[in-house]
Formats: sequence, structure tokens, C-alpha cells
Amino acid sequence: MTGLILRRLAQLPIILLVIYTVTLTLAWSIPGNPLENPEGRRPSPEVAEQMLRQYDLDSYPRFYVTYLDRVTGLRYVRDRMGGEIAERRDAAEAAGFDAPEQPVFDFGPSLQYDDWTVNEIIAGSLPVSITLGGVAIVIATIIGVAAGVVGAVKPNSAADFATLVIALVGISLPSFVIGTVLLMVFAVWVPLLPVSEWGSARALVLPSVTLSLPFAAYIARLTRFGMIETLASDYVRTARAKGASELTVLVKHALPNAFLPVLSYLGPATAFAMTGSFVVEKVFNIPGIGQHFVAAVQNKDLFLIMGVVLVFAGLLVVFNLAVDVLYRFVDPRVG
Repeated sequence: MTGLILRRLAQLPIILLVIYTVTLTLAWSIPGNPLENPEGRRPSPEVAEQMLRQYDLDSYPRFYVTYLDRVTGLRYVRDRMGGEIAERRDAAEAAGFDAPEQPVFDFGPSLQYDDWTVNEIIAGSLPVSITLGGVAIVIATIIGVAAGVVGAVKPNSAADFATLVIALVGISLPSFVIGTVLLMVFAVWVPLLPVSEWGSARALVLPSVTLSLPFAAYIARLTRFGMIETLASDYVRTARAKGASELTVLVKHALPNAFLPVLSYLGPATAFAMTGSFVVEKVFNIPGIGQHFVAAVQNKDLFLIMGVVLVFAGLLVVFNLAVDVLYRFVDPRVG
């Protein structure tokens, strides 16, 4: 177990470096000047020229190196050891104001939002996306596992057919279609839930259900196939022959093994739901990280693009590691 964790942690910097290189190359190739957008920050030519030089926005190789120096924390360590952070703090106190705290992992300033850093934007919006994604995954797991078990217990029945149809619809329909339909039904025709609101449990219902349905559909398929295979195994027949009730057979013997493929899927699914709910956040006007990322791509905000992608990649690796660890607790036979 310890060896697995150490191997995955050793792979993390390599994976992030590859993602960093590919993402920056693609983002840099987007046409246009990030300081000449019709929306957001529009500095004067003199200030724009100074920002280009200060942040190396006029040179891909220099930007690659200097930004990597920021986000890895190497610059922070170097400034801390060299005493530059303390000097800036002392100078600020002597001038009568507080110096801003230098972050360890500095994602840089936003080129779109004036007076905002990428660290501040992520710190304010990521908890919203994590809340939405976490609730959506819980809903998806409950619905998907329940539907899969029902379909497996009575294969080729009306209930099984209904779950397969619902799963197909959930996988096929885009999130913006599902979200729009739910908004029309439960916010317009039958006004039970609020629209374009955030901060209450009621406001979380529609977006989390919308986000959960594609995941629930896939979990239902995984659970159904796993349960059908497990229920036909020898140890399940042995448990039934010993007089175990059907509920005990399903919950104690069949479901734990059938849930293993679902557990493997939950790692990347959770990371995607927490940081990749761009369309759902746009439809329901949720102040999450998704809206900022879409705007960053449209305005070529390199710092915000890189910050969001690196945070997403880090979460994806961490959740996959957590799933591998849980997998070995659930099934010790896995090496």
C-alpha cells in the first residue's frame, strides 16, 4: 500500500509537467493578444507593453520557464531563503500598509479581471464547483447503483428495460438540454425551485441533478453488468444453498464485488464533476470555476487557463490515487 502511494506521488510531477506543456502550447496558439480584448482588462499601450515584458507574454520559451517557476513553488522557496519576502514585508510596514502575502504556488494575475489574481479566483470559485460536483456524484451513485441492481435482479423485465432506456437517455442527452428541461418544468411550469440562485440547499437541487444524470447512467450500466455476472457465480449459489435471504445475498455477497468497477469509475468521474461542470454552471448561472474557465479561453487569459487546468489535473490524479487505495481495502486480493 505504501509503495503504491509513493509511486503515484512520484508520478504526479511528471504527469503535471506533461499537462502543463501541452496546455500552454495549445493556449499560446490561440489567436489574439490577451491584453487587447474588448472585455475585461484593457490597459493603456504603455502599461500593456510593461505587462508583456514583466510576465514574458511576448516569448513562449521565457513564459514557459518563468511561469513554471511560479506554479511549482520554486520562486517562493528561493525568495524565502534569500530573505526577499521578509524585505518586502518590512518595507511595506515601514510605508504604513500591509504587504500582500506571497502564495507558495503562484498562478499569477488574471489578464481578464482587473485587480484579481488567479489564486483568488480559484479560491473563491473552486469550493462552489466542488460542492456542486460532490453532491452530484452522491446522487449519481445512489441512483445508478439502485437502478443497476433492479435491472440485474430482474433481467429482460420491464424494470430492466426502463433502467436501460433511462441510462441511454442520460448518456446521450447533453447537459444543457437536461438542464433546460428541468428549468422549464420545475422552475417555470411548476415553480418549486429557484432559478439563477446560489447559497441554499434548494438552489443546489436542479444543477446537481442535471450534472448527476450522465454519471448515474454510466454507473447503472456498470452495476447491472457487474451484478448479473456476480449473481451467476459459484459463491452466490453457495450462499443461497445455505439458506441466506435474497437481500443478504444481494447486499453482502453480490454488491461488494459488483461495485468494484463502479469504484474505479468514481475517481475520474468525481474529479470531472467537481471541476468540469462548465456547461451546467453556465445554464444555471452558478459562480463556479467553469464560467471563469470559459471566459478565460475566450479572452486568452493564459494565467487563468493554466491555473484551472493544473488544479483539475492535480485533483484528477489525487482522486485516482484515493480510488486505488480504497480498491485495495474493498478487495485485498488486488495487489
